Amino acid sequence: MAGLRLALFDCDGTLVDSQFSIIAAMTAAWAEHGLGEPDPLEVRRMVGLPLVDAVGLLLPTLAPDGRAAVAESYKRAFSAARDRGEGTEPLFPGILDALAALEAAGVLLGVATGKSRRGLDAVLKGHGLAGRFITLQTADVGPGKPNPHMVHRALAETGAEEGGTVVIGDTTYDIQMARNARVRSVGVSWGYHAVPELERAGADRIVHRGRDAATAVLELLEG
Repeated sequence: MAGLRLALFDCDGTLVDSQFSIIAAMTAAWAEHGLGEPDPLEVRRMVGLPLVDAVGLLLPTLAPDGRAAVAESYKRAFSAARDRGEGTEPLFPGILDALAALEAAGVLLGVATGKSRRGLDAVLKGHGLAGRFITLQTADVGPGKPNPHMVHRALAETGAEEGGTVVIGDTTYDIQMARNARVRSVGVSWGYHAVPELERAGADRIVHRGRDAATAVLELLEG
């Protein structure tokens, strides 16, 4: 199994642009509990964290049981919107090219996301990507980002090693997760955290176009 290489992608903000669906579902959850409206920019900044943790940061004075209730309302709102065909999560430009280039170079593909497995499966199926990723790590099992748990599980499932693994993500949570797992990282500029934040978090590379993600990953793996 030695020599296997793994590119571990975040989903929201990296593969797909889900911000509008996430903000709409969070707004519906707040309304259900009489909490007014969340700040859309603040909601964007929390994308990638475990849902209850994100709610806690957005509503720091809310008791733990209240946070859990808002999180459940969010899940229901998001699922209902998807069932109505309203939850669009388009792929970012160039992502398909990047995936194809990495596959052609023999790099295994994986996902590590704060999404639920149900939500991730829906996204991958909707874009015809089901089956292209060898490992799918979601918020359903174990601690979320920036804890390294998802990376460790991906390594165990694929047989890849730390030195042959790169995390690709748009938030500091992705970069911190990679550092905590002692793997390298590529920050993408088209997501929900600013480039200077990704640089300060310790991203090994920053890319500005989807197709360039593959080049950056291969440079890190072959350098």
